[in-house]
Amino acid sequence: MAAEAWVTLATNDSYAVGALVLAHSLKSVNSTRPLVVMITDQVSSAMRNRLGEISCRVQEVNVMDSKDSAHLALLARPELGITFTKLHCWTLTDFSKCVFLDADTLVIQNCDELFDREEFSAAADAGWPDCFNSGVFVFRPSMETYGKLVEFAVAEGSFDGGDQGLLNSYFADWATKDISRRLPFIYNMTASASYSYRPAYKQFGKNVRIVHFIGSPKPWQASEASAFQNPVPGDHIAHWWRIFICNVLPRLSSDMTGVAAQFSQLAVKEVPEPITDNQDEKPLFSSPPEVTVEATASVDSGPSSREAWEQGFIDYTGKDSFDNIMQKIKKTLESNKKP
Repeated sequence: MAAEAWVTLATNDSYAVGALVLAHSLKSVNSTRPLVVMITDQVSSAMRNRLGEISCRVQEVNVMDSKDSAHLALLARPELGITFTKLHCWTLTDFSKCVFLDADTLVIQNCDELFDREEFSAAADAGWPDCFNSGVFVFRPSMETYGKLVEFAVAEGSFDGGDQGLLNSYFADWATKDISRRLPFIYNMTASASYSYRPAYKQFGKNVRIVHFIGSPKPWQASEASAFQNPVPGDHIAHWWRIFICNVLPRLSSDMTGVAAQFSQLAVKEVPEPITDNQDEKPLFSSPPEVTVEATASVDSGPSSREAWEQGFIDYTGKDSFDNIMQKIKKTLESNKKP
């Protein structure tokens, strides 16, 4: 067993789709460390088998729910309660050091140097930089630490109801104790940063190692096949979908659940060149060939029109065309007229 490992968590088959893409992204950048996938009992047998093919271990863990409805209500994200399950990563004591990656992250350049960091290393959260984002962090598995974290969770809870609030409270000196524990943003860049602060992305984007698809929608929650047709260079969503189409989609089956089962019914007419373990000759953000997809099943949980616009997904020739926008404006103005 390797002394060090990447670790991720999949609480259901839908998030397992993200874990599969993450696993292949690690292989595509030639990482020398294996991947451990923690799962819950909500992951189907078919998906467990698939995860086992691309990881060194599939470890089932119990769901730990914070049951902190008051705090979770502040975020309008009640599903975050089960992220307390992430604490089980400290029980992986077969490894001396690990790097945790959320299932909605994507590794786009080799970053094995993260294993040179010490517990607890993480990058600042874009929403509140004095806190770290818990989607990527370096830690040392320890049953003693695990026990203390669980005790702390029971006694103190979490200020946001999820693992990030808990871990920030437990590792409260992260921002001040040791600057070496503060990972650069390139190791946990929010996907939206490529357009929300475009000048900085233009300057530093070439150095980005890990992209994090924070919030909703996730890449696997595209509402229609057009979400991944004709991507442009530098599009992280397109990069995710290219790996998905080449390496993950062909191995999904109807025996799985959630979006994994729905995706298994997608018929891809033209498949781009597969992602391999050797990407030395390929540019980091190369635009994949046009992919024509025949959708034989709908995929739910897609973004609303407002969310799509905010994240740069605009259907200029369809529902977001000029004529349709003008009709919407006209309809809104007429509905607001006083009787």
